[in-house]
Amino acid sequence: MTTQLLTIMTVGLLACGGSSPGESIPAGGTGGEKAGDGSAPPEERRRAAKDAGEFEINEADQSSRPTQAKLAATDTEAAIRFFVVDKDKGAIEGIVISLTSPTGEKYYTEATDADGFAEVLVPIGRTYDLVYLSLGRRDIAAKVDVANEPKLNLKLTMRYKRVEYPTGDGESPGLVLEEVQFETGKATLTAESYARLDAVVEYMTHKKSARIKISGHTDNVGNKKANKKLSQKRADAVRDYVLSKGIDAGRIAAVGYGDEKPIAPNDTREGRQKNRRIEATEL
Repeated sequence: MTTQLLTIMTVGLLACGGSSPGESIPAGGTGGEKAGDGSAPPEERRRAAKDAGEFEINEADQSSRPTQAKLAATDTEAAIRFFVVDKDKGAIEGIVISLTSPTGEKYYTEATDADGFAEVLVPIGRTYDLVYLSLGRRDIAAKVDVANEPKLNLKLTMRYKRVEYPTGDGESPGLVLEEVQFETGKATLTAESYARLDAVVEYMTHKKSARIKISGHTDNVGNKKANKKLSQKRADAVRDYVLSKGIDAGRIAAVGYGDEKPIAPNDTREGRQKNRRIEATEL
């Protein structure tokens, strides 16, 4: 049996961020679930990666599916197996990959296991956008063309680079949810906030081990106690929205800090605007 092995060369995905945009990968691939038939492997075909986000594709004989595999390809669905690795640290556990078809249907892997392995079944004959789910930005990491062939098996090895941000205070840095906004002086979410919060819900729905803290922050204008109370109410409003989508209450905390943790000087309008924010931190 012949499959295609795809290696994504350093896409530079951030721990809370996205990745460099990729290019389309022709994934013609292989039928059947059996061991190899003993035939010689096809001539190796290679396209060298030029920089981050591009790919080196090798076609070689892969005579058996990974031992971790549980899903079986069918006449209408391809089995895509992922191995997610960091070139320095090896296999990366806990990564969820989403695949989106041209018509918007989404398919998700489970979180990668200790070997960096995850798998998913998708309809054949389509091109899919591959994205690492995260709390942060989600650029397309790759596109994969799934051939219109029955019992198709694909094995993709993907590079993942987690970037650490030391803060000096022992806490992980929060991710500012910039699109989350409130009515002035209130804890009422604006309609424009929902799409960003839905992405948080999607992440927590499919990464079932994830726990997060929502923190509310204000500038230093006005009464300090009132600001802290408002920041708590706003954090609670975000938490309530996420809970309303079915996320368990034990997986999300809400804290209001008022003006205690500025990220910019409060002596300019721009600085005060940056300090009025909602952050999400994975625990």
